[in-house]
Amino acid sequence: MVRKPLRLHVDTIVRKHRGKTYVSHLLRHSYRDGTQVRHRTLANLSHLPTTTIDLIRRSLKGETFITPQQTFRITQAKAHGHVHAVLGTLRKLDLDILLAARPSRRRNLAVALIVARLLLPCSKLATPRHWQTTTLAEELGVQDATMAEIYQTRDWLGHRQAAVERQLARRHLRRGGLVLYDVSSSFYYGRTCPLARHGHNRDGVPVYRHWELRKARSGAWVDV
Repeated sequence: MVRKPLRLHVDTIVRKHRGKTYVSHLLRHSYRDGTQVRHRTLANLSHLPTTTIDLIRRSLKGETFITPQQTFRITQAKAHGHVHAVLGTLRKLDLDILLAARPSRRRNLAVALIVARLLLPCSKLATPRHWQTTTLAEELGVQDATMAEIYQTRDWLGHRQAAVERQLARRHLRRGGLVLYDVSSSFYYGRTCPLARHGHNRDGVPVYRHWELRKARSGAWVDV
């Protein structure tokens, strides 16, 4: 014969003694003995946290609880912390306003390119693919940016360079102040680049044509 499960409940008892209030939480089974209802205490839950006692009480009333892993399924995760830090610092410095006083898609694209260069340095073709792995594109609303827009934005930045440099100089430079800047060089191996010149780069490093087994010092270089 299958025994029926006990109908349990959590009974909260409040007692006052000599000006102090004592609260007890008891796990009990109530049953009828003739015309009287009697209670049998099975456990004292008073030592448990209040949240746990509440869960036990609700569970005994029939509520069902599931874990967050059972409730949510992660379909995609994007990095955000470093984007928030760099983008927040950029805006705190008002660099976006230096690029353009009024908000615009082009300004957002320029900011996205700058932040991406700091966080995910890569080629221009790979840049929009990489920034989709973070919240950068969503933060600036440029998820659907095309390569044509990116190239146009770079040209726009080039035209704005002198104006931005003047504003930065007025903001940060003083007569007789010290300015530190980085000048880097890039090597180019090939024959068809119209921007490259044969000789040495600004660091004085000779560049050799690898297809000539590095015998002649007639490599090409281009400064950036």
